[in-house]
Amino acid sequence: MLKIKPISLKEANQYIADKHRHHKPVVGWKYGAAAADETGEIVGVVVVGRPVARGADNGKTLEVTRLCTDGTQNACSKLYGVARRVAFELGYEKIITYTLTTEEGASLRAAGWKLEDVTAGGSWNCASRPRVDKAPTIPKYRWSSINGNS
Repeated sequence: MLKIKPISLKEANQYIADKHRHHKPVVGWKYGAAAADETGEIVGVVVVGRPVARGADNGKTLEVTRLCTDGTQNACSKLYGVARRVAFELGYEKIITYTLTTEEGASLRAAGWKLEDVTAGGSWNCASRPRVDKAPTIPKYRWSSINGNS
């Protein structure tokens, strides 16, 4: 039986640094949570913040910027569910996240999210603002959940 418990940004980032397959820790957040097993050991974390893409950052939308687990069954769906519920309790209208197109999204569907779009992928690097790609640049699925009470 998994339990949700509070976690600090520092603790969440350490978990992400230790276990995430393709992303590094985040710089900031609005909130986060951990999933723990019956012994109290953390088996996953979720980090929620402002949307990374400027066009989505309208003040009414949040983004799950990191979700990382050790593979414990149901940890992903439990964390996506708590991220969604907290966003709506705080008065946000929408929450989004992105997954690689190589990932199925079963945990998102189980937590009440819907597939919204497939992005073109690509690099954030451009002449006016050079960047080094630190994450996969393949197309991604954008998932969302909209608060029915807004």
